[in-house]
Parts: sequence; structure tokens; C-alpha cells
Amino acid sequence: MLNKNREEGHEHLYRDYFADNYVYGAKDFKRKFRLSRDVFLQIANALESRYEFFQLRYDARGRRGFTTLQECAAAIRLMAMRESPDTMDDYMRMSERTARESLYTLPRGVVETFGDVYLQKPLLHNLQELYATHEERYGFSGMIGSIDYTHWKWKNCPVARKGKYTSGHYGSPLLVLEVVASQDLWIWHVFFGVAGSNNDVNVLDQSPIFDDLLNGKASDAPFRVNGNEYKYGYYLTDGIYPQYSTFVKCSTWFLPEDFWSSNRQRFLA
Repeated sequence: MLNKNREEGHEHLYRDYFADNYVYGAKDFKRKFRLSRDVFLQIANALESRYEFFQLRYDARGRRGFTTLQECAAAIRLMAMRESPDTMDDYMRMSERTARESLYTLPRGVVETFGDVYLQKPLLHNLQELYATHEERYGFSGMIGSIDYTHWKWKNCPVARKGKYTSGHYGSPLLVLEVVASQDLWIWHVFFGVAGSNNDVNVLDQSPIFDDLLNGKASDAPFRVNGNEYKYGYYLTDGIYPQYSTFVKCSTWFLPEDFWSSNRQRFLA
């Protein structure tokens, strides 16, 4: 058993990022962890209060374990910077096994702790807030958000799956990520992992985004444009998408006449 001095690892981490006179400021913290210090501490405090894994513990010999800050910092660094678990040894004084356990445990804890608040589809009052915000900022009445896709290169794709996820257009394994986000980066829909050579349309065909609407479970969220009332909001898209009533294409020749006439000056500008 190596004496890696776990206490020193915690003190080093605390002095660098969390002490009153910390070494790295807010900008450096966000660059290294891909989130703000306040959000990091909110996650760490919530997991510490709820899960024994993230609490400071001692083993049968009285040997001190890792602190909440060490375990959360290791897991988030592994996700944010795509580092390997054994890179946590030098700085955190943490073994590869513990770093990997932290990486597996933290996402599950975040989903269980914050899922009811942040991982849900918009409710009626959320949709009304989105309508109001988009109309005030962009002049688009009834707009839920923008929907789009990105092709995410799978750098470490297993060899056994490489052929299934390789696109002839890109020549490398990739995943197509479908996302809907509000203007304040509330990402309330994510869909990815479809195998094969895909574009936006055939990924949309397999996406669950319209399941509630098709099954009659979607809440009515009406809005009015030029005196006409519409039952559901719409997503702003580009020209490749099909002619669905829930899509408004950003190319002006695809826009409904009443929508185009009410926003003519904005498009001309």
C-alpha cells in the first residue's frame, strides 16, 4: 500500500480553487472544469448530503479517505478534459480505481438529485415563458426553441462498433447529436446514439421528441399570430427538415404567410 498522502492532495486542490485567496480565478476554473465554481459547489454539496460515497470516510485502520471536493473534481475533470483515470494520481493522490468509481457515481447522483428540476420537458408555464422570451428578443411568436443536429466524432470508438458508426461522408465513426435548448441553455431534449450513416432527417425519424404529440399526451400551448390561434408551438429549423406543422424553417420562402408578414421587417433587416 503506497502512502500517497491524500490529505496533501485535498489541501493542494483546496488552495488552488476553493480557498479565500485561491490561485485560479473564475475564468481559469471554468476553463479547467467546464462549469462555474458556484455550480461545482452546488453539485458537490448536494451529493455529499445525499450519498455516502461522496462523504469523507475512514477505513477499518483509521486511514482517511478522499474528500467530496477530490472525488467530484476528479470525476468532472475526467469528463470535461477527457483525461484517463490514472492521471488523477499525481495531483489528487487518487488511484485509477477510485477515480473511475467517482466517474461512474457522479453522473448517476446528478441525475437522481437534479433530474426532477432540470431533466424534464417544458411544462405549460415553461412554454409560455419561452414564447414570451423569444417574442421579446426575436419577434417570433410561439417559438419553443431551435432544433438542430451535430455530428460528434467518436474518437475512442471500439473497433467492434467502428463499421456500424462510420459515415461515408465523414470517413470516421461518429454520433449524431440532436438537441433542443432554450435561450438560457436549458437543454431539455437530447437524443443520440443511432447507428448507421445518418443525416438530420433519419435521426429525427427515430427521435422521441414528438412522441407525446403523436400519442395525444402533449399539453395545449396556444399562441396567436395576426389574429390566428395555433394549438402548439414550433421549432425553428433549417431547410432540410420535413414540412411538419411543428417546424418553421428559417429560409423565408418556407415561412407561413401570416408569420412572414408579421415579421417582414425583421427578416429584411
